[in-house]
Amino acid sequence: PSQLSHTGVMGEYEPKIEVQFPETLAAAKGSTVKLECFALGNPVPQINWRRTDGLPFPSKIKLRKSNGMIEIPNFQQEDAGLYECITENSRGKNIARGRLTYYAKPHWVQPIQDVEVAVEDTLYWDCRASGKPKPSYRWLKNGEQLAIEGRIQIENGALTISNLNLTDSGRYQCIAENKHGVISSSAELRVVASAPDFSKSPMKKLIQVQIGSTVDFECKPKAFPKAKCSWKKGGEQLQENERISLLKDGGLRVANVTKGDAGTYTCLATNQFGTARGSTSLVVTEPTRITLAPSNLDVTVGESVVLPCQVQHDPLLDISFTWYFNGSLTDFQRDASHFEKVGGSASGDLMIRNIQLKHSGKYVCMVKTEVDSVASAADLIVRGSPGPPEHVRVDEITDTTAQISWQEGTDNHSPVTTYTIQARTPFSVGWQRATTVPDVIDGRTFTSTVVDLNPWVEYEFRVVATNKIGGGEPSLPSEKVRTEEAVPEIPPSEVSGGGGSRSELVITWDPVPEELQNGEGFGYVVAFRPSGTTTWIQTVVTSPDTPRYVFRNESILPFSPYEVKVGVYNNKGEGPFSAVATVFSAEEEPSTAPSGVSATSLSSSAIQVSWTAIPWKMSNGRLLGYEVRYWNKGQKEESSNRVKAAGNETSIKITGLRSNLDYYTAVRAYNSAGAGPFSATVNATTKKPPPSQPPGNVVWNVTDSRVVLSWEEVRAMDNESEVTGYKVLYRTSQGGLEVLTTAGTTAELWLQLQDDYLIEVRATTEGGDGSSSQQILIPRLASMDARGSGPSVLSIFSVSSFLATIFSLTLNSVL
Repeated sequence: PSQLSHTGVMGEYEPKIEVQFPETLAAAKGSTVKLECFALGNPVPQINWRRTDGLPFPSKIKLRKSNGMIEIPNFQQEDAGLYECITENSRGKNIARGRLTYYAKPHWVQPIQDVEVAVEDTLYWDCRASGKPKPSYRWLKNGEQLAIEGRIQIENGALTISNLNLTDSGRYQCIAENKHGVISSSAELRVVASAPDFSKSPMKKLIQVQIGSTVDFECKPKAFPKAKCSWKKGGEQLQENERISLLKDGGLRVANVTKGDAGTYTCLATNQFGTARGSTSLVVTEPTRITLAPSNLDVTVGESVVLPCQVQHDPLLDISFTWYFNGSLTDFQRDASHFEKVGGSASGDLMIRNIQLKHSGKYVCMVKTEVDSVASAADLIVRGSPGPPEHVRVDEITDTTAQISWQEGTDNHSPVTTYTIQARTPFSVGWQRATTVPDVIDGRTFTSTVVDLNPWVEYEFRVVATNKIGGGEPSLPSEKVRTEEAVPEIPPSEVSGGGGSRSELVITWDPVPEELQNGEGFGYVVAFRPSGTTTWIQTVVTSPDTPRYVFRNESILPFSPYEVKVGVYNNKGEGPFSAVATVFSAEEEPSTAPSGVSATSLSSSAIQVSWTAIPWKMSNGRLLGYEVRYWNKGQKEESSNRVKAAGNETSIKITGLRSNLDYYTAVRAYNSAGAGPFSATVNATTKKPPPSQPPGNVVWNVTDSRVVLSWEEVRAMDNESEVTGYKVLYRTSQGGLEVLTTAGTTAELWLQLQDDYLIEVRATTEGGDGSSSQQILIPRLASMDARGSGPSVLSIFSVSSFLATIFSLTLNSVL
């Protein structure tokens, strides 16, 4: 019984352990093991577990019931050992120990398998199992305990039977056991005896080798026990010498083969049950040699080359050529645009057409026969124009210059000779060659200064490399950079002006394009002075797009010459002025109306208006012309029509009017300042329209080349103009139009009758020409007399509608 310490409190005592497990516990492999430890004490004791050897617990071990129980799942050999339950309180501690031991049932490592062994051979059958404790072994044959005797031995479970005979065949069983279990494995032993037989493993019919090589002949018939082999060539027994060896497995080796070794080799295989034979023919060939091999080449992009590959080979052998490019087999179908085999079947020459940079590299011609293969390699260098330069940068920028640097790209096997810099702005048409210092940039130089740039413009730069083959791809563009601002240098062009309203001086110019404005705050300084004076009047126009300025002042005299110039400025300062131009102030509109205005009727649709030119002083400007307005009796004067005549004309014909109607008209002069006052109004009445009835019943006759025509008179209606006479229009199908006028209803024509003639007749009146008669055709005739009338002639001589159409179009356009 525990003693209370003098410091203790009444009723306290150290832990007492009651264990729930034996001192030694055997646990099976893979099982779950639990150890429980119960302790009494006051205060309530703490419980802990550990292994006596101090090894930590693996993570699979669980503590349960407030550490009172330890649980070990899937128990293994390494979990065996001494476990301690430690209980502790303030009064003291106690320990209980339990040993866990491991055991395992037998488990096969190597069971036995069915075997077939030749009579007189030795059987070795290994049988192995694992287990704890280590299993013991015994063997059964056909269910009976196997008797151990001189030929039959068992060691560590392995069975050995030497000098086998047919009675050893049977079903064998190996049994492994320990105190925890028993397992068995069974298999069949067949002891076999047979004469040699080549049917399952025949000898090779034919072996082809080349002179100087070593050849092995195999002879492996099925035979129990194993056959002994001897060899013949033809009918002659072969003995070993420095070139001929008989191999352990029954094979034959012939080294350093010559043409004389060709022939048939026979293997005689024998055991106590019989003999068999098999043969192989040996063919000895000449070695394959490359007689013309590809050589290293140096070519330019776009050229075509042939890599030769010619061989000498034994005529008995088939030959094949393959090409490898940089280690990969060449596919002649896929690469047909560049690669082609040329020179027929006995040649392996490779043609490469339109060679590209990607075709640089190693080419190998591989020649194969059934017995040997040879190869030859060549390196091909393809030289091309350079690749793009890289990392183009703008290192420094001023108002008109930029320092550019870059790194070299690939030279494609031909050194870069020069570099060119190109520039692009929002205002340029694509990329333009830039002016550089130095002008020619050497191929070993990777920096240059671009000059003659415009200030305050966004630029991109790129670099092109050139070698002796040509110019390459341009680099990627640099980042966009803007040149610095500067005073503008280019004044506007095309400074002129003139016109405008009274008391105005209009000055115009072509605005300066944005790329020449050189900076922000761009505008124009407009300067002007009356010709002959010394002081300039100046004004500022702040918009860079404005193309004009108008100066208004009552003191400006009409059409006076001024000297004018336009300058430029921006935030950086003032630039130059344009050249001085002379510009006239606005003119004064005409102050007088034209006099002597008259109007005359010309026809049913036209009147003529005439006037006297107005007197004109040069100081008023330049007279541009006259404006005539007209309206008819039914129209308002305000809605009148207007036509214009040039300054030197004093009459105008107004057409497209209605017939038999009063028209009023007035005239005024105008110049660039405007129009003057109108003249007094005059009027004229258009004529009545011409008759709508055409001349009828046109009759003609011909004597020699005299044609006499007659027709019926045309009578005008009351609302039509009186007939004053007639027009006869005649022409050949090729010739020009001719017109004859007559007062009566007959006419006489003299015609050249080597051609067809087309004729028509119209009435004439004050109001214009009346409708045309039907066209008549007088055909090409000899000197014989002929006569006819319009419609009947038309039906006798078919006039092509083509001629008629041409005729009527021509007539209409003439009149």
